[in-house]
Amino acid sequence: MTERRFDGRVVVITGGARGLGRAYAELLAGKGARLVINDNGSAVTGSGSDAGPAEESARAIRDLGGEAVASTDSVATPEGGKAIIEAALDHFGRIDVLIHNAGNNRYAMLDAISYEDFRAVLDVHLLGAFHVVRPAFERMTRDGYGRVVLTGSIGGLYSMASVVNYAVAKSGMIGLNNIVAIEGAERGVKSNIILPGAVTRMAEGLDISQYPPMGPDLVAPVVGWLAHESCSVSGEMYVSMAGRVARAFIAETEGVFRPEWTIDDVAGAIDAIRDQSRLWTFHPVAGGFGEHMTKSFAMARDQG
Repeated sequence: MTERRFDGRVVVITGGARGLGRAYAELLAGKGARLVINDNGSAVTGSGSDAGPAEESARAIRDLGGEAVASTDSVATPEGGKAIIEAALDHFGRIDVLIHNAGNNRYAMLDAISYEDFRAVLDVHLLGAFHVVRPAFERMTRDGYGRVVLTGSIGGLYSMASVVNYAVAKSGMIGLNNIVAIEGAERGVKSNIILPGAVTRMAEGLDISQYPPMGPDLVAPVVGWLAHESCSVSGEMYVSMAGRVARAFIAETEGVFRPEWTIDDVAGAIDAIRDQSRLWTFHPVAGGFGEHMTKSFAMARDQG
């Protein structure tokens, strides 16, 4: 099998100095990628900044013969996001791959969380994604090529207590991914979401004593394939946790049609409405929105 490489490709990785981002950077640099390693060196909560981590990571890659520059701008502002992409254009003249990995955590129950803590997480994860995707997508579509890998989470699909900010941010990433994939389909740009599970500093405070091996190195090859020119999918989500790789997707039950409904009708039909024996799935890039409406309208015509 031919080794998949990134020779000549320019890759921007946000949150690229530590944890998962560092694993991605080291893997792709070893495959010939030229890197912009973005990391503002903040704490897990997103507070503070330190140029050290990004500079050290870029230097370590250069010491191994790779090409890498550091970026310490924050993804949390439009200006920071634009500066991160411009770093790639200024140093390497192009951007081929964007991996948005930057993240933070601020735990609190819904009835106790402050607005500041809610926004602090959205600003980095979800708005941060838009802040770098917007300028990157403009350049990628102009050049006719691009790969975008966004970082979601099973926390955005299934969630748990005390992370309303994280859950909202990660579920919102699905819509952004769909739009990049749909609008990029005819212009050479593909976008997918990685749902990673790895023990990094983001796991601080969690009991990981019963976890199996969950190093970032198990996730990096999945991201590498999603970022590669040979990637055959777009608008999809891939789980990578403890060595398991799987596709996640949204599904609907076939449901029930009636020409008229009452509250009691809904109550009486709820088991049939929830019946999972016949599922509908729609792919965003393959006309999922229109297909959904077509099938729904057909049920109304056929049974009305």
